[in-house]
Amino acid sequence: MGSAFSVSSTGVRTIQDSTKRPPRVNRQIRISPVRVIGADGSQLGILEVDAALSMAVELGLDLVEVAAAARPPVVRIMDYGKFKFEQAKQARLAKKKQHVIHLKEVKYRPGIDDHDFETKTRHARRFLEEGNKVKVTLMFRGRQIAHPELGKIVVERVSQELADLAKIESAPTMEGKSMTMILAPK
Repeated sequence: MGSAFSVSSTGVRTIQDSTKRPPRVNRQIRISPVRVIGADGSQLGILEVDAALSMAVELGLDLVEVAAAARPPVVRIMDYGKFKFEQAKQARLAKKKQHVIHLKEVKYRPGIDDHDFETKTRHARRFLEEGNKVKVTLMFRGRQIAHPELGKIVVERVSQELADLAKIESAPTMEGKSMTMILAPK
């Protein structure tokens, strides 16, 4: 009962998840009888929707459907505005505390000079310190592809330089004319 199908004008069937819709409130609740939970959390029993709604109105609160899939459906007497506010507040806090890990890419060449190597490795180090993953890409041009061992040396040198800060998440692999390796912060 968690999802329903709908057919669009193009004939494509899509699945709509019923868990995404907001709960039914007050007169939107159609199925009767319902199991009623009071404002203090106590079980009030199985009642008709009209009786439960009149109890909620008497207390100055709303009747909110909390478990539509249950038989009979479970409703709760609560302040729906306050409930929505608390949910939004919790969602904001969760979003604030989450840390998104980005994948940053640093590109090298097989015949890279020492200064260029140090500069690019310094960038990779900064990315790892920020908590991001680093994709080390070694690009081969022309006949350099005939000697992938030269590229392997550069990629291993990068992993050794950053060994104190990163671990190898994905070993070096050849993809077309490039060799890639992914480093993750420790």
